[in-house]
Amino acid sequence: YSVTFNNQLDRDYATAEAYARFREEALAVGFRHFLEVFNPNVASGLAPEAIPAFVNDWIVRLLAGVTAAERPSFLKLVYNGPRALAELVNHDPSLVVGILGGAAGTTRDTFELLAQGVKYGAKVALFGRKIGLAESPLDIVAGMWSVVRGEAKPAEAVRAYHAALQKKGLRPARP
Repeated sequence: YSVTFNNQLDRDYATAEAYARFREEALAVGFRHFLEVFNPNVASGLAPEAIPAFVNDWIVRLLAGVTAAERPSFLKLVYNGPRALAELVNHDPSLVVGILGGAAGTTRDTFELLAQGVKYGAKVALFGRKIGLAESPLDIVAGMWSVVRGEAKPAEAVRAYHAALQKKGLRPARP
């Protein structure tokens, strides 16, 4: 289930109510779900530095009083920095928090984002486009695992990935 809050009270409230109805229906039929929460996607009147707290506040409100059976299997959200992620993870350690990968970027961006997510408590990385659009999806996943396991720093994983590409006669799309 996907939600976006934009600091427009009537619409944000309607979004929260719709999610509550969805949870009830899902529970009635035994349907498990995950909750995807996006940052505001229209002018919200919020300063950029206020968005992480705004998003976290809505997540806490959405899940307040929700039974274990109704809870999402995990959260999928934008990485809004170390403080915001750690705050959310520490608020409810039983909640599985994941970060989304966003648009394709450099391999270094991918590995850095993953390293930051792991460092500040993310348990899931949903990097579909970053994997699917990679020159070698299996090699980028191998690099991601090396970062998650702490076997390589992001810069080392980039070098290993580029070496794997070179062995296959592939050139990275971005330097």
